[in-house]
Order: sequence, then C-alpha cells, then structure tokens
Amino acid sequence: MTKAVRFDELGGPEVLRLEELKLEEPAHGEVRIRVDAIGLNRAESNFRSGTYVYPPNLPGSGLGYEAAGVVDAVGEGVDEFAVGDAVSAAPTFLMTDYGTYGEAVVLPAHGLVHRPADVDPVTGAATWMAYTTAYGLLVEFGGINPGDTVLINAASSSVGLASIQVANHLGAVPIATTRTHAKKQRLLDAGAAHVIATEEEDLVAEVHGLTGGRGVELAIDAIMGPAVTTLIQTVVPDGSLLFYGWLDPTPAPMPIAADFRGRNIRTYAFTEVTIEDPARLRRAKHFINAGVRAGTLRPVIDRTFDLTDVVAAHRHLESNTQFGKIVLTVEH
Repeated sequence: MTKAVRFDELGGPEVLRLEELKLEEPAHGEVRIRVDAIGLNRAESNFRSGTYVYPPNLPGSGLGYEAAGVVDAVGEGVDEFAVGDAVSAAPTFLMTDYGTYGEAVVLPAHGLVHRPADVDPVTGAATWMAYTTAYGLLVEFGGINPGDTVLINAASSSVGLASIQVANHLGAVPIATTRTHAKKQRLLDAGAAHVIATEEEDLVAEVHGLTGGRGVELAIDAIMGPAVTTLIQTVVPDGSLLFYGWLDPTPAPMPIAADFRGRNIRTYAFTEVTIEDPARLRRAKHFINAGVRAGTLRPVIDRTFDLTDVVAAHRHLESNTQFGKIVLTVEH
C-alpha cells in the first residue's frame, strides 16, 4: 500500500485528502518512483478549484506535475531508466492521466529526467515546471538575444525567478516587477538588474527611463487583466508581450491601437514545449541541464511542507506571499 493525495470535489485546499491506495505496477512505457519531494505549482491550485485549462476527473482525482525521487520499478519497453536511478519529473503529461502527489507514483518514462548526484530531491522537484516555462517564454517564443531587456511581471513567483536566471544566462537584462518595494532587495539578490514596484512607481516611465526611452524587447506576464494596456506601452515596436497566466480574472482588453502595431502579443502554455513538440522539449532539456551544471539555473525555495500538510501548503500557495517554490517532502 501507499499514500497519495486525492480530491472528490472542486474547492479550496480543504478538499485535498491523503488516502491509502494499492501500490500500482508500471505498465508498458511507465516507471514507478519512490517520491522524496514534490514541487507545487499554481496550475495544481487551479486544477483543484476548477479554473484550470482542463477539468479533473472526479471523484478521486490526483494532481501534480513535479516530483523527485528514485526509480523502484520499470515497465516493459523502458530502456533509459533502471531501478535505483535518481530522477525528476517534468510536466510532459496531463494531470487527468498521471499525478505526482504521493509516496510512490507511476509516471510515463517520457516525463522523467535523470537527476544528477549533486542535485538534492527538493531542488530536483522544483526545477522542471518553472524552467521549461521560462525557457519557452524567453528562448522559443521570446527570441531573446544577449543585450536585450526583459520585463518580468510577478517576478517573485517560481517562474518569475527562473526567468530572471534564464535572462542572465542568455546575457539579457532582466527588469523585475513586484507590487511594493518589500521584495525589492530579494529580487536584486536573485539577479534582477532593476526592480519596479508597480503600486508605488509609474511602470511605463520607469521602464523607458531604464532603457533610454526605447522599451523592452520582451515582457512576460502571469497576471493579465486591465494592466495589459499598461504593459504593452513598455514594449518596443518589434518586441513581444507574452502571457502565461491569468491571476487577475478581470477581462483583459486587447491593445489594438495603431501605436501598438508590430508587437507580437500572444498567450503561451508550457505544454507548447513539454507536450506538443518533442524538438522543443529536447532543446529545453539540454538548455536546463546545461544551466544546472553551470550553476546559473538554480531554483529558489520558499518553504517546504511535509506531504501530510498538503492542505496548509496549498493555502500558502494561494496566499501570494511566497518568494520562490513551495515543496512537499515525503518521509519514508
């Protein structure tokens, strides 16, 4: 037997429960891992509450995209992993098919990556969602080059902090935004070249002041809402504004004024890298592994909770007070 997190109805963190289940055997193309750590993502909060891009299978839905652990069983047709291998889970599957919130979970082999010996489980569980998202935003779709400037909205999130590191890894200039100056020094310490407090400063004026009046080549945003009309004013005429989240449910106006023509405005989903295009995923894995080996890509951990405290962990996830990644740890 093993324990895993399940929920039977949509709702707040309190709908999550830890349930004892029969230990599954991996089928063809699958691997079972003994889980040591689980990375939490806003996607799972939305999935649990019914506001994600696809609904859960209820009742008895699992959840989770990220984990780190050790392989303890391998299904037929799997050659790249063996029992005893240290691995991390990357989000190459849907939560309606697989989940990572448990003591031992079965995942598709394509959703695992080998974890280097010097990468601990907490770090390994906190890497692949944030950095594949940041990679897609800045490299595959943002087309950032050395010397370009990137405006990173909601920069204290795990994806925001990963994007700061990816921008620096590429030789670009990351400008971080946050609501107040409370997190300014932490963002500077995390690698931001500049920090703008959007509730205390004029975003457009500050960006143009920092860029000599030009603006940024790329702005990435997880919030959307009415602030879209402000963000677009920071982007150069041939630049891009990419949305990867919708924390503000207020309808977002589409900037169609003549002054904004020539800018690339689009939404982005991490699945465009991890699921929809194997070539993009291959490039992302090489990019992230190179950054991990070089030490330029390293997730910032906000706080860890025990798996038994999953409800409290989700409450913290939704508090918007975290700085970096929240991780569940599993005692065996």
